[in-house]
Amino acid sequence: MSPAPPQSVPDLQQAVLEGAHGPLPSKLAVTSAFWLHHTTRLAGSQVTYHNQYVLLRSGDAFGACAFEAGELDPGFCADASGHTLDTLIRHEAAPVRVAALDAYLARVRPHREAADAETVVLPTGAPEDRAQARDAAVAGLLDIAPGAKVALIGVVNPLVAAIRERGGHPLPCDFNLRTTNWGDPVTDNMADVLAQADAVVATGMTLTNGSFDHILEHCRKQQIPLVVYAQTGSAVARAFLGSGMTALSAEPFPFSQFSADATALYRYRAERV
Repeated sequence: MSPAPPQSVPDLQQAVLEGAHGPLPSKLAVTSAFWLHHTTRLAGSQVTYHNQYVLLRSGDAFGACAFEAGELDPGFCADASGHTLDTLIRHEAAPVRVAALDAYLARVRPHREAADAETVVLPTGAPEDRAQARDAAVAGLLDIAPGAKVALIGVVNPLVAAIRERGGHPLPCDFNLRTTNWGDPVTDNMADVLAQADAVVATGMTLTNGSFDHILEHCRKQQIPLVVYAQTGSAVARAFLGSGMTALSAEPFPFSQFSADATALYRYRAERV
């Protein structure tokens, strides 16, 4: 019997701790923990992205979570290996909780083995080529009418372009950017763009900053599509398919930006009723 669809991240967390999704997380340990600080500026862009990730490995799965500077001391990783996943799912720091929950859900149901996942292979090539292929795959999950307003929560410039190519009008929102690569203003007022949106595309990092549950509830009430593109918490986000989220682009670690070789992401769509 499948577990009941979660209504929020804390709801999912509690269900996992109770064993509703597989073995008790107290029976599974973290074998390695590490931290990455990564910057990138794509050719032709005026924006340098600064990304920090905490990663937890358990068995054959990695749990991942991006976080803002200062949100987690990288020294956490020094003593994290050997802890059981239940301990880290209860951790006081949100990035650790998300990474641990992601590691658990990716271990009990790997993306590569999921029957409902569509594998998309990103081509070997330069960062710009791989980013364009990745963001086209994300935008391909959008089913929108020409002129539809698409709230983009977490701005990635190639995704702005991909939404436009599909006839959508992006409404970019980000805490760290002020303009897109084409000079479009970027707001930090999520409520404003959600109020205008005919569809929503959100990054997995919303799982960390606490906005995911609000976005999910808004899309449920307004009955508008929600597409999530996730490196952070890709297996966590997957649990909400059909429970407010209509589609997901899941990219487990190692992420596309860390390789020039072909890598896979996994697209999911909720069943239509």
